[in-house]
Amino acid sequence: MLIYKIFRDDEWRAFEGAGHTEGAPVDLADGFIHFSTATQAAETAAKHFAGAEGLWLLAFEADALGEALKWEPSRGGALFPHLYRSLRLDEMLWAEPLPLVEGAHRFPAAMV
Repeated sequence: MLIYKIFRDDEWRAFEGAGHTEGAPVDLADGFIHFSTATQAAETAAKHFAGAEGLWLLAFEADALGEALKWEPSRGGALFPHLYRSLRLDEMLWAEPLPLVEGAHRFPAAMV
């Protein structure tokens, strides 16, 4: 199963340059890296990145992240994937721009 991480451009560039990340500021504050499933990603973008441009959507294979990936209740009790360790660039399957089109983020075809 693929899971997804949304980064702002500067966060993505820092991850790409360093080869690893502890996540975005919200991840650092919460103590884990937030991910979304394919069905959760659009709501995550709308709720936490409304109107934001310069976003990136990164895809990861959930099983490849190992035991540090926990599925925990969040919005409305839905289970969300949370990673309790650093994320490595070599774990990423792909990264695509997440453009803002007419007020909504357009998700890539590769996500389907």
